Amino acid sequence: MVIRRATHAGSWYPGSKKGLQEALREYFLDTKFGPGEEFLTLDKDERTVIGGVSPHAGMTYSGPCAAFTYLNLFKERIPSTVIVLGTDHIGYNKIALMKEGEWETPLGNLEIDEELSNQILNSGKIIEADNSLFTGYAEQEHNIEIQLPFIKYCSNDKEVKIVPIKIAGTRDFKIMDAIAMDIADAIKYVKKDIVVVASSDMSHKQVNDQNQLKKFKEIDLAAIKEFEKLNPEKTLEAALKTSICGPQTITTMMLICQNLNARKGEMMQYYTSAERTGSIGGYCVGYFSGIILK
Repeated sequence: MVIRRATHAGSWYPGSKKGLQEALREYFLDTKFGPGEEFLTLDKDERTVIGGVSPHAGMTYSGPCAAFTYLNLFKERIPSTVIVLGTDHIGYNKIALMKEGEWETPLGNLEIDEELSNQILNSGKIIEADNSLFTGYAEQEHNIEIQLPFIKYCSNDKEVKIVPIKIAGTRDFKIMDAIAMDIADAIKYVKKDIVVVASSDMSHKQVNDQNQLKKFKEIDLAAIKEFEKLNPEKTLEAALKTSICGPQTITTMMLICQNLNARKGEMMQYYTSAERTGSIGGYCVGYFSGIILK
């Protein structure tokens, strides 16, 4: 069995079970940057929140923002499977998924949903199976891994599975549209409660004063505005004018949700690393939590 190690545990987020649980609880309870409430699922019969955007920086910075995404994805009901769409920072130029195996987290392993991964592969010809996407040298990549402790934390005692998909080497809307249709068709076929997460930070740029920070935020918020209108093509256009690191993950997630009868997007939270640290004058990153509803 392929087991992807939690290679960023102990650096990008706490490496012990107790330490990670405590940190995640603090992110949810954070009243300034986070939701300000303990995670609790309502166990409803129906789901309206079917997708979301979650940041992937070190949890100290992005954790409270990500807590908004997972609170909303898991509050109505705990899903059966979470599809995590990842970008790439290390030069992997394929669109591929992890077909089988498990992904390690300090809170316990998450199993790959083989039924869904196989159905996605059967639905089209663009996405391929490639375990090298996650193992060996690729373990340096952090953006999918950062999402998984939130999934495990919010799963309670339920066995929630995942399908990690890396979308790399493309900024072509037509390709995103095609793979989104394939993924949506697979979701419909397996008839499970499935949600989709796009892993992406927002702009990355040197910010030296309040005026630069204001302009920095305006650029990000222009892309977020199109997200709220549920306009994937315009969102991609706006994102490509920025240094957002996952324009293709956000766009593909939106397109998948449109194929699943989504009706609107909502911003849950947006802040910058400068605001999180209380220090302006240096490298700045934007963090965005947004959800898609049907």
